[in-house]
Amino acid sequence: MKRLLLSISALLLALAVHPLFGLVAGNPKNDPPVVAPETVGMSANRLANIRAVMNKHVAEKQIPGASGLIARNGKIAYQETFGMADMEAGKPMQMDTIHRIYSMSKPITTTALMMLYEEGKFQLNDPVAKYLPEFAKMQVAIEEKDPQTGQPVMKTRPARNPITVRDLMRHTAGLTYGVFGDTVVDREYRKAKILGQLNLADFVADLAKIPLQYEPGTRWHYSVSVDVQGRLIEVLSGKSFDQFLQERIFTPLEMNDTGFIVPASKKDRLAKLYTITKEGKLQASPTCSNRQECYDGFPNAVPDFLHSMGMQSGGGGLTSTAFDYLRFCQMLLNQGQYNGKRLLSRKTVQLMSSDHLGSIPGLGPGTGFGLGFAVNKSPGEAGMMGSPGEYNWGGAAGTKFWIDPQEQLIGIFMIQILPHTGLEYGSEFRVLAYQAIAD
Repeated sequence: MKRLLLSISALLLALAVHPLFGLVAGNPKNDPPVVAPETVGMSANRLANIRAVMNKHVAEKQIPGASGLIARNGKIAYQETFGMADMEAGKPMQMDTIHRIYSMSKPITTTALMMLYEEGKFQLNDPVAKYLPEFAKMQVAIEEKDPQTGQPVMKTRPARNPITVRDLMRHTAGLTYGVFGDTVVDREYRKAKILGQLNLADFVADLAKIPLQYEPGTRWHYSVSVDVQGRLIEVLSGKSFDQFLQERIFTPLEMNDTGFIVPASKKDRLAKLYTITKEGKLQASPTCSNRQECYDGFPNAVPDFLHSMGMQSGGGGLTSTAFDYLRFCQMLLNQGQYNGKRLLSRKTVQLMSSDHLGSIPGLGPGTGFGLGFAVNKSPGEAGMMGSPGEYNWGGAAGTKFWIDPQEQLIGIFMIQILPHTGLEYGSEFRVLAYQAIAD
């Protein structure tokens, strides 16, 4: 039986025609090899469930298009596309289509910062103010109601705890985003146009003037803290953020389609971004090409990613492909190395993928947070298919990834709907991937 499976695998690799695991023209030669699913303990018949479910979503016009990729034991067991990258132009989704990965930028940024940690540039529990003095004397906001107007007003008190570098990495810094809530602090973020700064230095300078939403180290709250990490990388390395990412991560991993701007030569490969109308219909999202226009138009207009927006957002500014992101994930699953190039040590990856919250509240049952991504502590408590120790994150347009060391499994799902509403298509893909494990 084993010899038969290996023969089948060889035939499939030679023909490269099956949509589940066919080779894609133009893939770098250093991508993980493509194999028949059965050779890595997965069922081709069960993986076909993915196609049925996703094509149904496309047919019912719930999604424009998507792509999925699954690797196990360092080999690609599944890759398939569905629907369109551009519905209006009739352009099919391809495996090399470029996507806005938004918050899937965060693990890349934290990985870059941890490379500097390995060089002795800082300690995790160092106060951020040691390197970014703007954060030396932070205030914490206290929201009260004006007895005369009934409107919320902000008072402040000095922060008792300093923001640490680890707080930035695990979202416990007391920062917020300014666009997802309407607290008095969120309003100050919007007033200061925090997400519309010219560069990371200006961003940090203006951010530090705004009171914290809560005491550092006391709760998990999703925030711009990863963008602060980008500025920290600049200060510690003496290089621009994008230069550091290019030299230390993208070039070694051959992530040739990942960056803050899609060059003109690759413009046709960038998927169109869609939104869902009040009537539940897909509609192309308006895009903008300059910083002021984009900030003023948010969320009705979003950057086109073809022009510079000024500030390079480590929290949500990257575009990438499924294959590029696979190389990044495989490096982490390989305990810090890929194709003979080591980016991190085994112990650093273990530290990053450990839960750093403990009893700090903020995430749901069974879910912790490491340095750069969520950690599945208990699948039963979390109500989520997976294994203890699996880590994951996603992006605002619906993209998702997970890395499961116990199963030696990587899943990547790419889609472009913002704001991401309706069904959790990436979560569906995750379940459909796990149910195909057959060893």
